[in-house]
Amino acid sequence: MILDRAIVLFVLVAIGVAGCERERRDFQTPPSGAQATRSLRMTDITPGAPEPTSSARNPLEENAFALAQGKRLFHWYNCNACHGDGGGGSMGPALMDDVWIYGSEPANVFATIVQGRPNGMPSFGGRIPDKELWQLVAYVRSLSGQVEKTTATGRDDSIMVKPGENRMDPQKPVQATPSSASEHP
Repeated sequence: MILDRAIVLFVLVAIGVAGCERERRDFQTPPSGAQATRSLRMTDITPGAPEPTSSARNPLEENAFALAQGKRLFHWYNCNACHGDGGGGSMGPALMDDVWIYGSEPANVFATIVQGRPNGMPSFGGRIPDKELWQLVAYVRSLSGQVEKTTATGRDDSIMVKPGENRMDPQKPVQATPSSASEHP
């Protein structure tokens, strides 16, 4: 009888110890699907300075599915809350016009998303996988007609202020200072 109680007690303790591991939480690991983004140097672009020429290309800009995924991710990561579906919002600048404060090249847009920018743009480095980052870059550039119309995504079935991305005329990017960008309509 005492032996039976000892065995039952031992089994209960063993189950309890094994069950504790189930609740272990490791807060240092990246979220599933995310990978650490290689460190980037902040761009040499200074607001108001001429945009340097860059040879970096985003091959996903030639892929309609990648742009559609970028559009989905733009809403999924809640970019539209600050950028107002590309038309500008109360916090973020418009992405549909020709004003690019930190450059319009794919590498510049990538660096902006990964490293963030002063006065509001958070850093998403290490939180979004590289493939999704490049899909977002392709979609953001498509908002101002910087990609081929044949690959740009279709228009949403909702009220839009401007034509869909695949009907936008290409905007010639201009360099702007942060103060002049906030005054741009």
